Amino acid sequence: MKELIAKINAEIETFKTESESLAEKGVKAAGARARKSSLEIEKLLKEFRKVSIEESKK
Repeated sequence: MKELIAKINAEIETFKTESESLAEKGVKAAGARARKSSLEIEKLLKEFRKVSIEESKK
């Protein structure tokens, strides 16, 4: 579970960096990378929910 949380935090940092690059500097490629990162965050959060539920059943 700790590994999953670390992955989520790393992906959130990537999203922050890319979205700031898009918003502040207008780097269009950063927008694509931010969108890709947001999809990955979504997947990781769904996995976290699944693992969390399993942990609570123990």
